[in-house]
Amino acid sequence: MIVDDCWRRIGVTGDRSCAELERHIHCRNCAVYADAAQRNLQRPVEPEYREAWARELARPEPAPAPTDAAAMVFRIGAEWLAVPVALAATVAPLAPVHRLPHRATGALLGVVNVGGRVLPALSLAALLGIATAGVPAPLGRHTFERLLVLELNGQRVAVPVAEMHGILRYAGSALRPPAATLEHLPSPLLAGVIADGAIEAGLLDGALLEREVKGLLR
Repeated sequence: MIVDDCWRRIGVTGDRSCAELERHIHCRNCAVYADAAQRNLQRPVEPEYREAWARELARPEPAPAPTDAAAMVFRIGAEWLAVPVALAATVAPLAPVHRLPHRATGALLGVVNVGGRVLPALSLAALLGIATAGVPAPLGRHTFERLLVLELNGQRVAVPVAEMHGILRYAGSALRPPAATLEHLPSPLLAGVIADGAIEAGLLDGALLEREVKGLLR
């Protein structure tokens, strides 16, 4: 089937010499363009084309990868982290942190009011050695800083995070070991790395995190 693609010669993608352009502004508003589109959609389908698509659609879909674990994924600084979902109690709006006397430095930031309950506020950035200075503020309608409340050995603590990604289900067998970089070795608190599309998150070891937090709160 031959289509006169006049829009490529005298239309908007050609030399614009078509007399109808003054009235239609753009070729897509012209009846000639619309007629060509209809003829293109109604053209006979080649047998080879039908056979190729028949083979493609007959191909069985791959079985979904089995998942046996879940983690809550969040961002601190430029780093994506995750904790076992059983440790994530709730997510709350960011609130002012009140410093504690003689505890102005380190991973224990102070205390914070979460839903009427005063909780210790911890900095995972300080605990893991993550730099947060100079990291651009999060952008997007649903991207903002929050408090992730963790329950560790019956003790709830609030962790400021730059962004929440949500719950990620993964296969325990797919857990990858954390990689060292030229700048630093991976934190001993990391159990491994899990992935969700382009996001790769360091999964924190729940037992080691509980032990570390217990030492901070003494």
